[in-house]
Formats: sequence, structure tokens, C-alpha cells
Amino acid sequence: MSERELDADVIVVGGGLAGSSAAIVLARAGLDVIVVERGDYCGAKNMTGGRLYGHSLEKIIPNFAEEAPIERVVKQERVSLMTSDGSLDIGYSSEKLSAEPAEASYTVLRAKFDKWLAEKAEEAGAEFITGILVDELIVEDGAVVGIRADGDELYANVVVLADGVNSLLAQQIGMKEELRPEQVAVGAKETIKLGEDVINERFGLKGNEGLCWLSCGDPTLNEFGGGFLYTNKDTVSIGVVATLSDIGYAGMSVPHMLDHFKEHPAIAPYIEGGKTIEYSGHLVPEDGIHMTPELYRDGVIICGDAAGFCINLGFTVRGMDFAIESGRLAAEAIIKARDVYGAYTKDTLSSYDIMLKESFVMQDMKEFKGFPTILSRREIFKDLPEMADEDARKLFTVSGKPSEGLIMEMLDNLAKRTSARELVDLITTILEAF
Repeated sequence: MSERELDADVIVVGGGLAGSSAAIVLARAGLDVIVVERGDYCGAKNMTGGRLYGHSLEKIIPNFAEEAPIERVVKQERVSLMTSDGSLDIGYSSEKLSAEPAEASYTVLRAKFDKWLAEKAEEAGAEFITGILVDELIVEDGAVVGIRADGDELYANVVVLADGVNSLLAQQIGMKEELRPEQVAVGAKETIKLGEDVINERFGLKGNEGLCWLSCGDPTLNEFGGGFLYTNKDTVSIGVVATLSDIGYAGMSVPHMLDHFKEHPAIAPYIEGGKTIEYSGHLVPEDGIHMTPELYRDGVIICGDAAGFCINLGFTVRGMDFAIESGRLAAEAIIKARDVYGAYTKDTLSSYDIMLKESFVMQDMKEFKGFPTILSRREIFKDLPEMADEDARKLFTVSGKPSEGLIMEMLDNLAKRTSARELVDLITTILEAF
């Protein structure tokens, strides 16, 4: 890089959870940090809705929930297999879900939460430039040395890319391939205002207790994806997520899927009379470790959704805790490069790779690497909800007619939908996935 005055030690592109977390750690270590965010404020463009597992942020801001704009503390879990007119629900509620700060999770509205986290980064010394879209990275002699944005150029020792799942900047310099339809999902979400008392009464909650409810099957017309509902203080976040490659097979657009989900008999009573105050859409990384790009080069490092750090296990969806942790580790790698080497090359930033592999981020991504393959199976989203619906109906219906026994009826139900060969194939897929 030619001799010139630097505008900052580090430029962070993106003021979401990953970017602001990196900025906090970097600024606390005495580095000059500029965060460039395309929204008018951090969180303005992020409508993900919204469960945060708190353990990652606890490492950066201990007991953050005491001051952060969280909505509710999750005390109830619900997972549902839905057909067009039925729903088999599995629920769990316990104080154990939030017994320790590092084990607690929260419902959040990202517009509020991201803004608060950015303010914490500013308090630590980071500078934020909002309302600006970064057009491209400046590369000299193979090293990233800065950014071009809105006709201006800014230079730094390192650029942190935390610009979301569809990171065009990483694609521009060949660190990341263009996303394929099967790798990402499209989400549509509404925030519906109901009132705190109504929410507590309808969902059986009290105080700041919260519920997280995930469902599959009918919400996406038996294709890959599902529905979600999270209780906030006086609103609920409700939406659907469908893999881009499967939307055509469903024969319904994602916004129409959301309307369809809201009308389901298991959902409609909970949101009756509510007023939609926000509607949004977003992309979600779905291919797990299989879509992880090149994570660092001379003068550049990638974290958060831009790195594909997200996993969907069906019963839980994780991305926010990965974003915060990867942002923190990216910052730690930069600090080490400064303190030990005084340079920011691919070799000196390689501690990022080591720290990621030692962290829960890559360990969990690797552990659950087979879930995208398993969840792509038709049996999961069509056959399983239909079999669960039929078995549950038989289990809970007493008509005076002779029964051949629950086990035999369940086996008969399975035989109607799945051949022995298909069953063996499914079991083989599950075993191979791990």
C-alpha cells in the first residue's frame, strides 16, 4: 500500500450485530474505528424478527439485558407440525430457560436493539457514518486498503465486512460466490400490535415472559421452510421463511404464504384484532457450513451473516449469537495482528480462523452440517405433519368403534406414505449427514 494518511485503523461495513460487536471490541482496544451503515441509523434496515441467545453478548457487555431494549425473556418454547386444519404442538416452559444470564434468550426488535448496540460502540469510541452505501472495496497489490462510498474514498489498515448475507463487496473481490437459490431463504414478517395484557392473556404469559413458536408443514405449503411467532412487549413478530429454490414449487409467493399462515386455525385466534404496524422482508442464509466463504485476506475479514454463520435446526434458528461472536473474534484477530505483527496480512489475520474453530461458531456449524440435507427432504415438511395429524386425531378421538391398536395404526399410516425403500433412504440420509 502506498504511503497516505489513514482515515481509521479499521473500517467496519455494516452496523448490525456483527459490525457493532466488532466495533466495541476494537474501540476498547484503542483502535480508531469507523462504521459505515447504509441505513439512516443502525437497525433501520434490519427487520429480522427476533430471538437473541444472550451468551455471546454477555462476553462483551455483561448483564446487557439490564439496560438493553429487549422485549421479553423467553420462558416458553413451542414447535408445531401443521396441516391445513390441524396442528400437533410440542411445548416446553420452565424458569430453567433463563436461570443464568449466559443461558437466557430474549425476543428483540432489531430496529431498537441494533440502534442501542451501535450507541454502545460509540460510547467505546467508534465513529458511525450512516445513510451511506459502500460501492466497492479499494484493492492495491492484492490487499484491501479502503472503501469507496458515495463518491468518497476512506482508507484503513483493515476492512471488516459485516454487510449481511448477500455481501456484494465480498463477491466483488472473489472471496464469496454468488448465492445460489438453494442456499438462502426469503423471509416475510409482520409486527402486529396487540397490547401487553392481550398478549399475556392469550399466550398464558405474565410479566416479561416470552414465547417462541416455530412451525413447519402448512405454513410453507409443505415445502422447505416454516412459520414463526415471537411475543414482544405489546406486539408479536409473525412470519414465514421459505427457501428461494422451493418457492416456485409451492405455487404461492412468500407474502401470500404469510397471509396463509396468519389465517391458520391454530394461529388466527392469537392475532385476532391486532394491527399490523410493520411489514418487512429479508434474506436468511440456510446452507450452514457449506456456504462459508473465504473469511480473510490481506486487509479484510468477514463475519456475521456475510460469512454464512447461521443454522436452522427446525426447533431453533440461530444467527444472532453467531454474528456477535464472529464480530468479537474478528476484532480480536485484528488486535492480535496489531500487537504481535504490526501488519494486517492474510498470515497475520489467520488467528481468526483458529479462534473460530475453537469457538462454538464453527463447532456447531460442523456438528449440524447435515441439517440442510435432512431438512430438504420432502418427508419432513409434508409426510411428517400429515402423519402426525392423522395419528394425533386417532389418539385423541373416542368414537366407540373398535381400534386395531395405536401402534398398528401408526405403522399403517407410515406404510401408506412411505415405502420401505424410501424409509431406508431417509434413514441413510440422516446417518450420512452426521
